Formats: sequence, structure tokens, C-alpha cells
Amino acid sequence: MNYELYMAEAIAEARRGAEEGETPVGAVAVLDDAMIARDHDRIVLQRDPTAHAVLLTVQAAARKIEPKRLGEVTIFTTHEPCVMCVGALAEAQVQTLVFAVPDDQRGAAGGAIQVARSSALPHEISVISGVREAEARRLGVVAPTRA
Repeated sequence: MNYELYMAEAIAEARRGAEEGETPVGAVAVLDDAMIARDHDRIVLQRDPTAHAVLLTVQAAARKIEPKRLGEVTIFTTHEPCVMCVGALAEAQVQTLVFAVPDDQRGAAGGAIQVARSSALPHEISVISGVREAEARRLGVVAPTRA
């Protein structure tokens, strides 16, 4: 799987969000080397504090494929997901999470806390971090302010 390519798509999605006045966080879902869903934070636009890029992308992926296939999906995101988003990944049984920028304040995949690999969850999520981190940091994706 070409991690650099898919993270570039997540970064492009984050740029779209920034153009709309959102925090520049983007995500894509990949299944069998094909992007099946993508989105960016929509917290401001939707007036919804839960409208995070990762959550919206998982929801879109679930609408396109059988829910049991979500376990085969890899999620790429520009920013380490929060507890809510990692919880959604666990509930969807997503096996792999790839992110660019760690978040020592709110990240739930090893940054602030470790939820992604918690034995308390139904399964542990494989985590890969730092893919295109420098490029994502230039977007200003460090510790975004959430609504």
C-alpha cells in the first residue's frame, strides 16, 4: 500500500477544509488499494462538535461497503485522532490507522493516551504515525482547537 499517496490525499482533503474555515484535518478510507471515502472536519459548517474528519470518513465508508468489510479498511488522517474517533474506529473494527501529526494533548493513538491498542477494546488497531508529518504540520494541524 502506498502510504505516501493516500496521506497526500488526506492532506488535500485537509486543505479543502481549511478553505471552508475548518480546522485543517482530512481523512481517507482505503480498501483494496482504492479510496472509498474521504472527508475533512466539518465542525463549523455543520455546527456539530462530533463532525470530525475520521468519524465522517468511517461513516461514508460504511455506506459504501458491507459493515463487516470495515475491518479491511485502512484510515489515513492528517492528525492523530481523538478518543471519540478512535472509539469509532474500534467499533467499526478498522484494523489499521495511519496518521501524520501526533497530538500530545488529545491524541488517542499513543499521543495523550493509548486507546487504539487498548486490550479493553474488542480488538487492537494497528497504528502507523509520522507519514508526511512535515507536510501536514505546515497546514497548522498541531493540536487543533475543537468546537
